[in-house]
Amino acid sequence: MRLPTLALCAILGICPLLWLPALPTLSETGAMTILAIAFCLKARRFRITGLIMLFFCWGILAAQKTVLPANTLTGRPLQAEVAITATDGETTYYGKLLRINGQRQFPAPEIVLYGQALPDNACPGQVWSMTIHARAVHGQLNEGMFDSQRHALSLHRPLTGRFTQARVEKQSCNLRARFVSSLREGLEPYPWQQVMLALAVGERADVPVEIKLLLQQTGTSHLMAISGLHISLVAMMGWLIMRGMQILLPCQWIDWRLPLCASFIVAMAYAWLSGLQPPALRTIIATGVWVWLRLNGRRWTPWEVWLCCIAAILILDPLAVLSQSLWLSAFAVATLIFWYQWGPRLRVKSSVVLNSLWAFVHLQAGLMLLLLPLQVIIFHGTSWTSLLANIVAVPLVTLGEIPLLLAGMAVHFSGPVWLENNLWWLADRLLAGLFWFLRSLPQGWQDIDSRWQGIVMLPWLGIIFWRLNGWRKWPASALACSAALAFPLWRPPTQDWSLTMLDVGQGLAIVIARSGKAVLYDTGLAWPGGDSAQQIIVPWLRWHHLQPEGIVLSHEHLDHRGGLNTLLSTWPGLWVRSPLRWKGHQPCYRGESWRWQGLTFRAVWPLPGATESGNNRSCVVRVDDGIHSILLTGDIEISAEMSMLSHYWRHLASTLVQVPHHGSSTSSSLALLQAVEGGAALASAARYNAWHFPSEKVKARYLQRHYQWFDTPHQGQITVNFSPDGWQIQSLRDQIYRRWYHQWFGDARDNG
Repeated sequence: MRLPTLALCAILGICPLLWLPALPTLSETGAMTILAIAFCLKARRFRITGLIMLFFCWGILAAQKTVLPANTLTGRPLQAEVAITATDGETTYYGKLLRINGQRQFPAPEIVLYGQALPDNACPGQVWSMTIHARAVHGQLNEGMFDSQRHALSLHRPLTGRFTQARVEKQSCNLRARFVSSLREGLEPYPWQQVMLALAVGERADVPVEIKLLLQQTGTSHLMAISGLHISLVAMMGWLIMRGMQILLPCQWIDWRLPLCASFIVAMAYAWLSGLQPPALRTIIATGVWVWLRLNGRRWTPWEVWLCCIAAILILDPLAVLSQSLWLSAFAVATLIFWYQWGPRLRVKSSVVLNSLWAFVHLQAGLMLLLLPLQVIIFHGTSWTSLLANIVAVPLVTLGEIPLLLAGMAVHFSGPVWLENNLWWLADRLLAGLFWFLRSLPQGWQDIDSRWQGIVMLPWLGIIFWRLNGWRKWPASALACSAALAFPLWRPPTQDWSLTMLDVGQGLAIVIARSGKAVLYDTGLAWPGGDSAQQIIVPWLRWHHLQPEGIVLSHEHLDHRGGLNTLLSTWPGLWVRSPLRWKGHQPCYRGESWRWQGLTFRAVWPLPGATESGNNRSCVVRVDDGIHSILLTGDIEISAEMSMLSHYWRHLASTLVQVPHHGSSTSSSLALLQAVEGGAALASAARYNAWHFPSEKVKARYLQRHYQWFDTPHQGQITVNFSPDGWQIQSLRDQIYRRWYHQWFGDARDNG
């Protein structure tokens, strides 16, 4: 069997980890392994099936090994030796658990510790003895948003936690940490030191948010990650240096393999210096495959080499299949191969310089067009200025900035100080010029919603049809394919409406949508440097092509109004209703009612002129379409519930209810549940919250009254679709996007 065929079997066997709803048990995996071996040995025609099954079992075992610590090490305090692998310099530490309760761990589980600083300054390489309360990884889950739980498992980080006691056992930092610290001190006088550190050794934590946003908007974020571009450049420099040294050697000592091996060794050294981050590590694996093929004299097609590189990465790390950055890199390489094999080639008869410039523009144009599908899926948009930005930025960074930084690092070891300072100054000024140019470009970022997912495939299909002369041979097929991809754009809107409770953690944000318009009930929480609207609500509304028209704000607490300012700055024309009497807010008191998109909104609490503040002043609103209804309760508590029920209980009966105050035991009285008589209850909370919301007693109370129970810690985003025929609840974690890596790992009762 040829190696590319084996590589294809590995990819086909491991890729199902992306879609499996649940992991098979160890006994089931063992049975499949025995069956796969039997297939491989039985007959040649079953060999490929057997190999695919073997690689599938290999991926399952890797996933089971990764999630095992999340299910076995949580729910109790642990005495552990922790080796620090990285830190943000403040209160977040990445580490490996070398020993747990005196037992050596192999392989050592990885953990992220956060929330407080260690007694002394910590750095990678130190070993600490700690008392740890470990928690299984758990992330917020919303449709189309960044999947933090999947990302953590792709990096083999199944645990988070906090420490209560810590003392250092091994004080010294590792060699790389000492070098980075020395480099940081040397770069301190220069304005662009954070970006220089990111480009030189992959230290991106200190890069300002506005710089990251500028790179994203101009489509040049890929320059900041130490991956194929940087490592290939370093490998090429290693090859040139060794090739130059061979000029001084006798002829019998000159071998073409020596520069190739030297380039690979230099690339590995640089990848280690960059912290062996996943993109760099994957580049080294792919480079190793390519070098091995060259040393063995194999002549394969680019697609065969591409298959072998992807397979090698997945075999060595099956959970890399969950990494978006892997597929972005793989898709980019596939794009280059496809573009140069199938894309148009327009030759210009001119000077060498103009031909080179045209070839570079041709390359960047192909990347911009053919990477659209993945950019829309991952980033929900694209930059129309990325072509011009990359034409300038890529040569400056590749041929100017990176060589200067590499030379500066080499001189930093033992060279003269004046030379090092001059190199740093040149690198700093080059970055200043580059970012001046990027800032001078017009705003090029264009948000793209989910309707365009099919249309962005047209560049690929157009090139294929053009090369196969399909526009003449199969014009009807081409038109039908284009129309099918564009169907979401011209599909008529339905008269159904929906309510979506977003998974914003310990807060509340609800979107009521109909005919492409939306009204929000509360806006999530805020924290230093961000809020739920910026991170979740605004991208979610744009991805679903919804135009918000108004906001109902229940009360003033930050976990309910955290995203208000971001939403108002994004859509200045929004109306706001609340009981707060703030400037520009319309009233939201009992007796207020209004119509929106055929729905009736009726406020049933608080009373006009109420002087309370906080939870009991929450604006309680009933939304009704004439058949179905939902009661939105904010954070109302039992005392206000009883006051509301004493006079207005007839107005509270609803199909569904938003559980008051995140499921606190101070809310959801039995009288309220009886008055509402709903079919389902929806609760918004964070899994690990200090108040242990939702309360088990409250949940049991709803279940005893025959409510269906849904909460965002278990279900993620919750969507209720209403139609004249009835209503249907769809939860993201266990229905729409049910995957093994979205499960509730660890103690089923652990919500605090």
